[in-house]
Amino acid sequence: MKKALPLHMLITAAMLLMAAACSQSSEKPHSKAAADTPRSRSLDYVQPISFLSAPGDTVSTIEAAIADDDEERSQGLMDVEELPADKGMLFIFEENKPRSFWMANTPLPLDIIFVNADKTIIRIHHSTQPFSEKNLTSEQPARYVIETNAGYCVSHDIQEGMKVDF
Repeated sequence: MKKALPLHMLITAAMLLMAAACSQSSEKPHSKAAADTPRSRSLDYVQPISFLSAPGDTVSTIEAAIADDDEERSQGLMDVEELPADKGMLFIFEENKPRSFWMANTPLPLDIIFVNADKTIIRIHHSTQPFSEKNLTSEQPARYVIETNAGYCVSHDIQEGMKVDF
């Protein structure tokens, strides 16, 4: 006659098997998801933007990716880990009205440049903090927003009141 295993031994064995199965099933999908997820987005820089001095001379020019619909505007430069020195993003809105941006999920420090419908720079937020949820406002109506690497405006002497051309 076979001798039955004590109940506590059966429960312990079942728990060990469940723990092993759970750890294996959670590792495989996690590893696959991590392998399938791109680490950084890449952008198409298609729009030249010139920053103009008071007399209308070009001070500097960047090439920008365009964000002109709700999905692109909400994505912005989130998850972009590298931005070449002469590149940026141009946000285009239908209306000229006060705007507010934040840096949530944005790993790069940026200069955020608010531009009104006349293409005049009305507000610059210099060297914004990555991943910050602080609201960065235009304080006046803006139709466009340009994002560049942090320090771009200082190094190229770009100031509020200047014009842009694109």
